[in-house]
Amino acid sequence: MSSTVTPTPRPGPPRAIATPCVKVCIVDGPTGLCLGCFRSLQEIGGWSSLTDDQRAAIMAELPSRRDRIDPAKLGG
Repeated sequence: MSSTVTPTPRPGPPRAIATPCVKVCIVDGPTGLCLGCFRSLQEIGGWSSLTDDQRAAIMAELPSRRDRIDPAKLGG
């Protein structure tokens, strides 16, 4: 009695997650936002567990957050 075993397919590499990270991880005390990507520590920490729609909504809001940070801290 011979049985054929079908190997379990190996998973491919993980799907890339869109991120605004620019590898400048300095948190502004007064606003609590990262000076590189303008996300909060809570958003950064939970980024991989958010849905694509949740990440997109946050990313759409990021440009307006820049105005909350003292321009001197951004080199401007």
